[in-house]
Amino acid sequence: MVQTPAKFTIQNVLIPTDHVYAFVDVQIVDGKIAAIAPHLNVIGTAIDGRNKLLLPGFVNAHTHSSEMWQRGIMSVLPLELWLAELYDFAPLDVEKVYLSALGTAVETLLSGGTSVVDHLVLIPGQELETIATAVRAYREVGIRAFVAPLIQDESITAGIPSGESAQTHEPYFRSTAATLEIIEEAVRQFHRPDEGMNILVAPTGIQLCTDALFAGCIELSDRYNLCRHSHLLETKAQEKLAQEKYGCTAVAHLKRIGYLGDRTSLAHCVWLTDTDINILAETQSTVVHNPLSNLRLGSGIAPILKYRQAGVNVTFGCDGASSNDSQDLLEAIKIGSILHNVTDLDYQHWITPKQAVEMASLGGVKGLNLAEELGSLTVGKKADLVLYDLTNLSLLPRTDPIGLLVLGRPSHVVNSAWVNGKQIITDGKVITINVDQLRQELFNLSQWETKRKSQTVAQLELHYRQVMGL
Repeated sequence: MVQTPAKFTIQNVLIPTDHVYAFVDVQIVDGKIAAIAPHLNVIGTAIDGRNKLLLPGFVNAHTHSSEMWQRGIMSVLPLELWLAELYDFAPLDVEKVYLSALGTAVETLLSGGTSVVDHLVLIPGQELETIATAVRAYREVGIRAFVAPLIQDESITAGIPSGESAQTHEPYFRSTAATLEIIEEAVRQFHRPDEGMNILVAPTGIQLCTDALFAGCIELSDRYNLCRHSHLLETKAQEKLAQEKYGCTAVAHLKRIGYLGDRTSLAHCVWLTDTDINILAETQSTVVHNPLSNLRLGSGIAPILKYRQAGVNVTFGCDGASSNDSQDLLEAIKIGSILHNVTDLDYQHWITPKQAVEMASLGGVKGLNLAEELGSLTVGKKADLVLYDLTNLSLLPRTDPIGLLVLGRPSHVVNSAWVNGKQIITDGKVITINVDQLRQELFNLSQWETKRKSQTVAQLELHYRQVMGL
């Protein structure tokens, strides 16, 4: 990794303030913000901030890196059937895991993200090797990584409601205890928060996990001080399934078993009741809004404005690159903001560009228990920073810089980025790895495709349509 000098000063840069904007100098010392004020003395290397906007780095708070290999080809299906196709063609190859993690990190960085939460799909029988490979990729790029190994202990058919018919499901190939042992070993080997590498406990969700798996994750989370992550009520089918399994909502059940809390982030949260929303607010749980995949898979529109009014912390994720089909965080922030102008007629509740930026930065780190260390331009916080070029054609003419960034279609606007004070992007290019080589390897290991047939979808589709009344 290229090492930035321990001290540097960004001069005459634009930052948002409580009122409007201000031109300031920003001193960085030993990876932290040391001072923010006009006309500071230069400490270390001087960096020209003229005609640039400085913001805290955003968090890509929910994705699945290995899905990159299937973007652009997944069938137009709802989540439960889409997953069956995804798994039929999932890459069982650690080299592909490595390259797609690199690609996810690079695309996140180039769209303003300095942290990524990777709900990492594991290769059966190579679980620790999968985790190690993703960790290696994120270390090489230098992004702040939260690797959340995706675990379950029930087979895919268990994720579809039974409805009126009796359903039997094949046992999952790996025991609950063996799964928890893998996660604990991953924590021992790779959890290094001081080095920007974190392991999370991350059961996929109530649809494919037993209470025993959730309980084991809670115990690991408490023992090792780990954050928790999960999908939650992404689809109408999951809402039906929760009633079948628990006789109550999924949120009420997760509260009952103790999974919710201020270290818990929950992806999607589309089908929640008003009581569920209040529970998330009371437990200080974080909702990760994934608007693009929710639209792509027909899952619904999460009532984000209601969450915010209730006091729930909300942030943004791209979701995996085969349900999005991109890792453009600025796109997710834009759609995740303006989509809700059609869900609430009271425009005083609509999300402003400045609020969206705060949701993407401070909102993201709150869900990772790091709000005291990251997420704002505050003296003493770690220097995870992004510098945007305000002379870029997509950010012109000059009006409101954050309005242009969030509401426009910004392209190639990230000039520089730092993680923990170490420079990752210079002059619009990632400098820690060879991106041209990455592009070539992604090209060489893939091929043009247009059609393919999933046998598992064919097996599940009739029952799915019946239970969903289609």
